[in-house]
Amino acid sequence: MSSFSIFDFRFWSTTSERTKVFCLTLCAIVFALGVCAQAQQPTKIARIGYISGAGDASNPGPYVEALRQGLRDLGYVEEKNFVIEYRGAGGKGERYPGLVNELVQLKVDVLIVPTLPSVLIAKQATKTIPIVMVSNRDPVEAGVVDSLARPGGNITGLATLSQDLSGKRLELLAEVVPKLIRVGILANPGQASAISLKEYETASRALRLQLYTMELDRQKPNIEVAFQSALKARVSAMITITASNLFRHQKQIADLAIKNRLPSIFEGSTWVESGGLMSYSTDDLAVYRRAATYVDKILKGAKPADLPVEQPQKFELIINLKAAKQIGLTIPPNVLARADRVIR
Repeated sequence: MSSFSIFDFRFWSTTSERTKVFCLTLCAIVFALGVCAQAQQPTKIARIGYISGAGDASNPGPYVEALRQGLRDLGYVEEKNFVIEYRGAGGKGERYPGLVNELVQLKVDVLIVPTLPSVLIAKQATKTIPIVMVSNRDPVEAGVVDSLARPGGNITGLATLSQDLSGKRLELLAEVVPKLIRVGILANPGQASAISLKEYETASRALRLQLYTMELDRQKPNIEVAFQSALKARVSAMITITASNLFRHQKQIADLAIKNRLPSIFEGSTWVESGGLMSYSTDDLAVYRRAATYVDKILKGAKPADLPVEQPQKFELIINLKAAKQIGLTIPPNVLARADRVIR
């Protein structure tokens, strides 16, 4: 009897241990399967709204691709963890309100706006969706943010401060063009261009240069007529003030400047790549790649109010020697030596 009792005790003890091991193993398997299932759950795909002033659905332009590249550099994969909801105004500023409201209604996670007018419209349209701006104007002066260090509200981003370079562009033209007296300014009517024009006027007085405004019709810009009027006014060089409805005419403007043998300087590098003579500005594409870092921080929980507005650390001079040769202009060696990039 005692033998049987001992055997019985060992039997149940062994069975209990086996049961315990079995249960633990089963729990481990269930846990592992749960982890795998959780890992296979689709992660949220961030929806990034982007409004372009110049582009349209068929031609988004290089800045959107620069933003994509910036996101890829940070480890994002399009369609896997982000998509860009692109909307292009096609150079028609009156379309901004509708495009902004459309993206607000879609409840995008971040809204990227690249022009001051679209930033101001977006600011009125939403107080909750984070907005990343890329502005060539002073956002504090324009009333977009409280300060560069602490923007406040739901807007942050980058300010290229293009208008602050007006005097430097005129100086470069004066160095390149012998006995320069009168400079044509190709500009749109409107507040943004008026601010830039005022900057050029202030700088021109210090350099004792005369300005002639080659103003365009915003709805139907007749660029050839503007060039003809500039030649009649005896301008010896020209500057184009960046505007959304002129981006699609970059090559035409560059070609007309060459055709009329007018040395030209622009407010962005893409104009020189389209055939223009010179540009002095931030690296436009690098700015949009940099905007991806703001998107990344916001998607990870940062608040726009706490992200300082970034200012450019470097400006670049680009010179197109092919364009110089076409208009019979020799770039002085001291200017050429200061170029950050030369197109030959």
